[in-house]
Amino acid sequence: METEQQPPVVKSEQEWRQQLTPEEYAVLREAGTERPWVGEYTDTKTTGVYECRACGAELFRSDTKFESHCGWPSFFGPLAGEAIIEREDRSLGMTRVEVLCANCHSHLGHLFEGEGYDTPTDQRYCINSISLRLVPAEE
Repeated sequence: METEQQPPVVKSEQEWRQQLTPEEYAVLREAGTERPWVGEYTDTKTTGVYECRACGAELFRSDTKFESHCGWPSFFGPLAGEAIIEREDRSLGMTRVEVLCANCHSHLGHLFEGEGYDTPTDQRYCINSISLRLVPAEE
């Protein structure tokens, strides 16, 4: 896990509230979680790149997305290691790994390992749809 530094994109909480919807703000800036099975990208098969909804940084490619049947979009790896920050999360009485956008430090979701999925990394980046924006590949 990385040591956090000041992100390249810095905005006041008021600026974030003006830019994001209340639902986006609750997840991206307050580390909330959207309900399972309601996100727009849970079952999407569109080819493209998933960006951070808060700042537009490229985070994941559609070719790393897989069906985990957990209720949220799942990826087996980020676009590049420096695109995200992984940090320990001890909320909810357990230890997990929180995933943040490295560009603006917005909350994306959590990383789970060793669950036995048939992926190259045996990792599941469980990401809130509301934290992402899909940019479809040009045909």
